[in-house]
Amino acid sequence: MRHVFAIAVSLSMTTAAVAENCQLLGHQIICDNGVSGQRIGNNTYWSDGSSSRQIGPFTYNSDGSSSQQIGNHTYYSDGESSHTIGNTTYFSDGRTCRRIGNNIYCD
Repeated sequence: MRHVFAIAVSLSMTTAAVAENCQLLGHQIICDNGVSGQRIGNNTYWSDGSSSRQIGPFTYNSDGSSSQQIGNHTYYSDGESSHTIGNTTYFSDGRTCRRIGNNIYCD
């Protein structure tokens, strides 16, 4: 789920097997897998009780995972990476996510 967030809001940790679609409504993030979040400042609080904090190019998650954005590349602490071109983000495991307006669609 948090990888999709990394895309959405300079958006950080989902399983490869789960396709997720999320919608951004102001400070709210609502995803079709039942998870939602609220962004307050540099923090995002998720409905599952976890949280994420963005500090510059780094995102730190309450489960101990993290990511770093360098240009249009993001490197995740689980060894995965992603590369964004335009409105599409390509993950190293073959997944893609596309942002269309306030919506993010992942394959």
